[in-house]
Amino acid sequence: MKRILVIDDEPQIRRFLQLALETETYEVLLAENGQTGLNLAVLETPDLIVLDLGLPDISGLDLLTEIRQWSQTPIIILSVQSQETQKVKALDLGANDYLTKPFGVQELLARIRNALRHSERQHLEVNGADKVILSLGNLKLDRQARTLHKDNLPIKLTKTEFNFLALLMEHQGTVLTHPHILRKLWGPEFINDTHYLQVYVSQIRKKIEVDPTLPQILITEPGIGYRLG
Repeated sequence: MKRILVIDDEPQIRRFLQLALETETYEVLLAENGQTGLNLAVLETPDLIVLDLGLPDISGLDLLTEIRQWSQTPIIILSVQSQETQKVKALDLGANDYLTKPFGVQELLARIRNALRHSERQHLEVNGADKVILSLGNLKLDRQARTLHKDNLPIKLTKTEFNFLALLMEHQGTVLTHPHILRKLWGPEFINDTHYLQVYVSQIRKKIEVDPTLPQILITEPGIGYRLG
């Protein structure tokens, strides 16, 4: 049974989430403020944390930063529509995903399943001293040989396409923001040039998706960034 910690100061949200999660056989821990949430995160070692940014005692961003200093537990952020800049910052600080209030229970459950699945499966297969392979479904990326295979067939990538896909595969299940990707691929002076990303995303999708117009692998988070589904 997976253990999920919900940190939210709204009683109705906590009750809603507890009912929805327990119906799916998750064990649920509840915290009404940041300090209680931090204590539970330390003592109970949850498998996933649902974290509201608007807490009464500690900034949700500060709490996220604190947890990320010692834990890689998947964290899904809850935020209101007007907090888009905070959502971007939260993702840059290490959050795995976000939901905007109000949200549907099925979307929440899907996001949780996705985060838990990638947390379990994300691994590095080390073969020898320096060969590192990243896998996602039928994709296998060899960072040492700089090759990509889909269903055991080679897929030709440019240098930038390879680096882009490798970055996403290193963070499977996590939303990477536009500035984060641009900074990693081209440097801090390019963090506002999001049109570069659109071009490369389109090219990569043509090579890895069954239908590039209905992507199932390389997912766009509008206004935020990209993640691997």
